[in-house]
Amino acid sequence: MTQVVTRFAPSPTGHLHIGGARTAIFCWLLARHFNGRFHLRIEDTDLLRSKQEYTDSILASMRWLGLDWDGELTYQTQRTGIYNAYVDKLLENGHAYWCSCTPETVEAMREEARAKGLKPRYNGCCRNRDLGPGEGHCVRLKAPLSGKVVFDDLVKGKIAVDVGELDDMVIRRADGMPTYNMAVVVDDHDMGITHVIRGDDHVSNTPRQILIYEALGLSVPRFGHVPMILGPDRQKLSKRHGARAVIEYQQDGLLPQALVNYLVRLGWSHGNQELFTPEELVEYFDGTNLNPAAAAFDPTKLEWCNAHFMREMPLAELAALTAPFVEQAGLGNLPQERLEPLCAMFRERANNLKALAESFRPLLVPAAELEYAEKDAAKHLAEAGKAHLTALAAVFAACAPFTAENLEAALNAYVADNGLKFKEVAPPLRTALMGFMGGSHLNEIMAFLGRDETLARLEKAAG
Repeated sequence: MTQVVTRFAPSPTGHLHIGGARTAIFCWLLARHFNGRFHLRIEDTDLLRSKQEYTDSILASMRWLGLDWDGELTYQTQRTGIYNAYVDKLLENGHAYWCSCTPETVEAMREEARAKGLKPRYNGCCRNRDLGPGEGHCVRLKAPLSGKVVFDDLVKGKIAVDVGELDDMVIRRADGMPTYNMAVVVDDHDMGITHVIRGDDHVSNTPRQILIYEALGLSVPRFGHVPMILGPDRQKLSKRHGARAVIEYQQDGLLPQALVNYLVRLGWSHGNQELFTPEELVEYFDGTNLNPAAAAFDPTKLEWCNAHFMREMPLAELAALTAPFVEQAGLGNLPQERLEPLCAMFRERANNLKALAESFRPLLVPAAELEYAEKDAAKHLAEAGKAHLTALAAVFAACAPFTAENLEAALNAYVADNGLKFKEVAPPLRTALMGFMGGSHLNEIMAFLGRDETLARLEKAAG
């Protein structure tokens, strides 16, 4: 089998968004599944809108997602001479010609065709004029006059387009710059691309690109066009649906493996399996089972997916990933040995790293700065609750060593010895320790706080 070679070719006119990220993931997985190659190409020919900051952001997002690429990074703006050499070849072999028609002339042709109920297109008036280069002259591909362009799409199946639907497209503009379709064909050929997976907004470009391949006598890659991602309301995905750039998900504390897993499932399946390790994705993704129907983006499902990976992750790794978010929240630069117990206590209650870091706040402020939820304090820090806190302070002060196991035994003994029910004691204790009715197991909270801080909180709440 020929080595599988894929590519991802973003334009640096903005950050990498989830639609582009999903395409990149599909291309990367296909190459890795077949032990092939995956190339990254920056299509920066839109000089007005392309910015280095977006290129940097795209590269950072790719690295964060774990999508490593093979070989050198390619920039289209550095390859203009190569594209023009291929255009010259088409002029030499008679598959292209010079055209002197102005944009206004071409638009008039299209208007005339529309008036007659025909497809608006260039009418080929310079096709046989044997013009040469000149001021305002562009180069057009000499398309076949009859027949069909047929290709077997990896996602949509067989697609056939009558060449009558196409016209003699411009392949080099009057300013000497090659057009998008020309540049893409040359790049994909030079890179040895065997499979092109991209959004289905490119379906209309594919027959045109195939004509260029054929005119140059080059082998045509396999194409696969994936449907766009829709919002939950089945409308075009937008920010109001929660769709943002990859970098924003990273900043909000999502795990890259969770975003990759979720995006892969938007348009691809392997039985009914929902969650995959990175190794499983590479093993199972072979370019089949791509769904031709558009998938809907569900932020809640993405959070569920992220929560799963947070809970399955080794504690030390989770603590290391959470550390920057703890610092950003103004909670200090905590050592690993402090972060790990916090993560253990709270990771079942948070769906992302940012929320996880924020959940640590009540345990990282001194007793004097702990704020109480008004409703919980009114209900649980009344006279009876305060009496329990005063008594418990004496019980816990006597715990030696001040460990979670000893604290749990002491608390259970207090409840049993006084003929109480746990629900009479736990709510005031939890409110005193956390400031609200939330958090982890009481003994773990106290063990983390330590003797002095625990007693200071009980004293404050009981006062």
